[in-house]
Amino acid sequence: MGYLNNSVITVDAILTKKGRELLARNDGSFQITQFALSDDEIDYTLYNPTHPSGSAYYGEAIDNMPLLEAFPDEQQIVKFKLSTLPRGTAKLPVLDIGYSAITLKQGAQLAITPQTLNYLGNAQIFETSGYSATIGDVRLLSQYNGVGIQSQAATEANQNSTTTIGTNVSKTVLGTQINLTATTVNTLFGTGTDSQLKTTLTVVGLDSGARLTIPITINKTITA
Repeated sequence: MGYLNNSVITVDAILTKKGRELLARNDGSFQITQFALSDDEIDYTLYNPTHPSGSAYYGEAIDNMPLLEAFPDEQQIVKFKLSTLPRGTAKLPVLDIGYSAITLKQGAQLAITPQTLNYLGNAQIFETSGYSATIGDVRLLSQYNGVGIQSQAATEANQNSTTTIGTNVSKTVLGTQINLTATTVNTLFGTGTDSQLKTTLTVVGLDSGARLTIPITINKTITA
């Protein structure tokens, strides 16, 4: 990873790990149909409306911020997507999944139904394209899938989308409801009576770009 020269206009385009996986299949599944823009590197608190040189310099610090080169880990880049909202929008869309943290016992099941607040008025609280949900370590779950979206992308994601991160294997699914079941494999846990496994769940609205990450804890079931 490095920095781009922000004194010139540069287009730095690479494939993510998922893109490389699809390209390697050589079966026509690699097709670029959409794109998204983000402002991951921008710190808007640097905007200075009291700059002594006047309004032309209010954003000078932001304009001079370094930009990162593109890198292939789709879980760590393009996190904060730009979106188009109706003129006059006073509040940005935010995600609500009903939990600020999730704790499950071994074998316990949970269904999550994300909602997007401040989006398309009060009449609709779900997004037409659904949501992507990425579990940081899918080994902690014996079942993990998304339902509610009928598309090829959703079908492929819910079947075999995994990415190795060190010893962890993340998985992304698409849907309007996310179903998960905690693992029953005892060998993943330590030997202590209070043994726990921890990971994260990241949910992203596919239309709004709203994003939410919460911790997940799996508690080992102790039997007498």
